[in-house]
Amino acid sequence: MASKIDIGISEKDRKKIAEGLSCLLADSYTLYLKTHNFHWNVTGPMFQTLHLLFQAQYTELWGALDIIAERIRALGYPAPGSYKRFVELSSIPEEDGVPKAIDMIKQLVSGQEAVARTARKVFQVVSKANDQPSADLLTQRMEVHEKNAWMLRSLLDE
Repeated sequence: MASKIDIGISEKDRKKIAEGLSCLLADSYTLYLKTHNFHWNVTGPMFQTLHLLFQAQYTELWGALDIIAERIRALGYPAPGSYKRFVELSSIPEEDGVPKAIDMIKQLVSGQEAVARTARKVFQVVSKANDQPSADLLTQRMEVHEKNAWMLRSLLDE
């Protein structure tokens, strides 16, 4: 039998936050996988630049996955951990083909923005529940994804 959790956040709020963070985890994992796929498969005149940029972004995402999942666990709930569950929870569509480099960039801009929106949505719940650790995590994630989206969008400007 699990011990009762008494961290100053009601069970109802912890559950709601964990559900929101599970969506963030699913979005982050889906974006990680898409970015890694594009890193492996990008071609064209921007190959070197994109190959390295995608690597930096998927590496950062990989590190974030554990932080998000562990926060869900600290709130007393299991973190989702299957492709099936991630597909159900994610707002980011999977890519099973190999698009042209410019389309990869566009998809990743969209994915970065989607993760930022998911984090911002969860932030409202976290703020009302007075959950500072989750708020801090979400603030950091929004900053990273908004910056990544800007950097990717900059590659689309002519």
